[in-house]
Amino acid sequence: MAKSFAAVSRGLGHALQTRFNVLLALSFAHFLNDMLQSLIVALYPLLKGEFHLSFVQIGVITLTYQICASLLQPLVGIYTDKHPQPYSLSVGMGFTLSGLLMLAFAPNYAGVLGAAALIGAGSSIFHPESSRIARLASGGRHGLAQSIFQVGGNSGSAVGPLVAALIILPLGQTSIAWFALAALLAIVILARVGTWYKLQHLKSEAAGSHGVVLPGPVSARRVGWVMGLLVLLLFSKYFYIASITSFYSFYLIDKFHVTVGSAQIHLFMFLAAAAIGTLFGGAIGDRVGRKVVIWVSVLGVAPFTLLLPYADLYWTGILTFIIGLVLSSAFSAILVFAQELIPGKVGAVSGLFFGLAFGIGGIGAAVLGAVADVRGIDFVYHLCAYLPLLGVAAAFLPNLDFKARAPGN
Repeated sequence: MAKSFAAVSRGLGHALQTRFNVLLALSFAHFLNDMLQSLIVALYPLLKGEFHLSFVQIGVITLTYQICASLLQPLVGIYTDKHPQPYSLSVGMGFTLSGLLMLAFAPNYAGVLGAAALIGAGSSIFHPESSRIARLASGGRHGLAQSIFQVGGNSGSAVGPLVAALIILPLGQTSIAWFALAALLAIVILARVGTWYKLQHLKSEAAGSHGVVLPGPVSARRVGWVMGLLVLLLFSKYFYIASITSFYSFYLIDKFHVTVGSAQIHLFMFLAAAAIGTLFGGAIGDRVGRKVVIWVSVLGVAPFTLLLPYADLYWTGILTFIIGLVLSSAFSAILVFAQELIPGKVGAVSGLFFGLAFGIGGIGAAVLGAVADVRGIDFVYHLCAYLPLLGVAAAFLPNLDFKARAPGN
């Protein structure tokens, strides 16, 4: 028999307070997780020299990590939609810890690929369930919650190259092992978040609100079409980002003859801008709508990407900062848009879109690495400059009604 409306309302009302302590804990864990993961990319100049790698082999490292991070995420999300796993986040971080230690002592290229696969698997477990917990803790402010969660990850990605430049590059590959302590700290934090999540799940069941799903805003026939548009926008964003995260350091070294340390600092500036953009993107989406943010973020960055290949070093730094700031605001808006599109499937949708983000980035790194080997690194940025023009697809997204929904749905 269906639960009474009063019982459901009590259950939903219990969760309508935004739990900033939980969101900040998740964000900090995301910071640690993505900082550790970004060490792989930050170490590319060191690994390239140590193991005499080509650009294709560099791209394959990214591809290995991204595929392991992408293929499992939708499966994890689908499973946890039906069977919530409060402590799975700590388990995922355990995979990352193992990968870090393997990377620190990898004797050859195969060992590096194995470490990348383990770190990718840890990411695939971490992201879908943590995104669900962020939504549960949002109090209905879904865009803000996702932005707080995402800004931790983007900040971690920004700090990774800086850590590599200041610590790992001078001390060598084995110094990565010290960062296992950061993974252990994240495991402890995520265990506490898992305990909170378990209690909320039990309260939700007791109140009769567990499993309540509100109807979707568009017909089932249109869902596939809209999801396809969102995937196209995601492709535009993450294929371009792959060109920066995997090859920007080499571009600066090759074109402007900067040092490796200077190139890493430039990469840090791009990633720091991405963190700032992420924080504001979700909150603005809560106020003006996700579609506006997606439109401005993806298509609006095109003039800057088109100018980048012709800029000198000074303007290259400014343009990439602007690109990171504008382009990064899209993901939270895209993710929440998709969650609103298919209510009740938070884990599956989060896993799908995080998985696609990693997968597209990995494929992009491998493809662009092959292009760089054949045509040169400068040609990569001439080619990728046109990707943001795909943002015109945002015009065909429906105008959804973003009234607050149940935090867990």
